Amino acid sequence: MLIMYFFMIRPQMKKAKEAKKFRENLDVGTKIVTIGGIHGKILELGDTTCLISVDSGKMRVEKSAISPDNSSSEQELTQRSK
Repeated sequence: MLIMYFFMIRPQMKKAKEAKKFRENLDVGTKIVTIGGIHGKILELGDTTCLISVDSGKMRVEKSAISPDNSSSEQELTQRSK
């Protein structure tokens, strides 16, 4: 049981905590990628949703649909190219 906790449950709880922290710290103007692969820029933040700008207009998505993995890697790539 102890081995299962350290190799399966604990890393999953840590990843969920980091994702929650990422979503709480979102700001207007941040470039994001949703879990479905939609790229956009945050225009407005609500309690559970945010309005994002995409190429074809605007879209309202749940904060839980924003991927912390893809968003951070995209931000690193844009910072490196500057």
